[in-house]
Amino acid sequence: MKKLKRSARLVEMTQYLLARPHTLISLTAFAERYQSAKSSISEDLAIIKEVFEDEGIGELNTLAGAAGGVRFVPKVRKDQALEKMGSICRELEQPERLLPGGYLYMTDLLGQPSLMQEVGRMFASAFADRNIDVIMTVETKGIPLAHATAQYLNLPVVIVRRDHKVTEGSAVSINYVSGSTKRIQTMSLARRALKEESRVLIIDDFMKAGGTIQGMVDLLYEFRAVVAGVGVFVESGEVDNEERLLHDYVSLARLTEVDLKTRQITVQPGNFF
Repeated sequence: MKKLKRSARLVEMTQYLLARPHTLISLTAFAERYQSAKSSISEDLAIIKEVFEDEGIGELNTLAGAAGGVRFVPKVRKDQALEKMGSICRELEQPERLLPGGYLYMTDLLGQPSLMQEVGRMFASAFADRNIDVIMTVETKGIPLAHATAQYLNLPVVIVRRDHKVTEGSAVSINYVSGSTKRIQTMSLARRALKEESRVLIIDDFMKAGGTIQGMVDLLYEFRAVVAGVGVFVESGEVDNEERLLHDYVSLARLTEVDLKTRQITVQPGNFF
């Protein structure tokens, strides 16, 4: 790479870090990339670190030693996240979103890349300090959330299928009881999709009683994997604690009230806040 002026180098370094979250980059690599002294690189990183933290973009962590360097950890300030989730909650409260059974229509929101980027950064911030190897979700509406989160955590995504696909080779399948409908359903995961003893972050779009997520937890047991965390975009607040199958999770929004007669919906920020 040709030698850049400092202003151009700052811009390029910032972009380089943003594109490689949770990746340790040595000062030597930066010095060689920009043909600059390590002292100059350190000064540039100090400027970037200050801006990242002041603007709520994330943290720039420094690791000392010969094998050290810097690592960008995406974060979102709680006040910024709360403001955004307030806007999302108001959007979810629109009467026309109400579906039979008290569910909410959210497909249009899940299909907005810019919105999913913001939600993914919230999840990444919530689980930034966990030791995670892979992100898991179940098809289909959890996929945009999982990929957005994976981008900020720099991790692969594993998708659990409702029906086994022959193109994925041998798979592990389990039956589970849906927490909301009490029906027995099936989910499967290809054996090659997940290494044994992996640490897994589960991401899902909606949780009522938690049956689907508990099914994924049981499926992970077959791989001797560890659940490192559970993130839910919207949880139902109309489920008693006794009925809920899952209690350790992070939710971004909470559906607290649904009146089918008046079609009134109340959505509040979740337990992340």
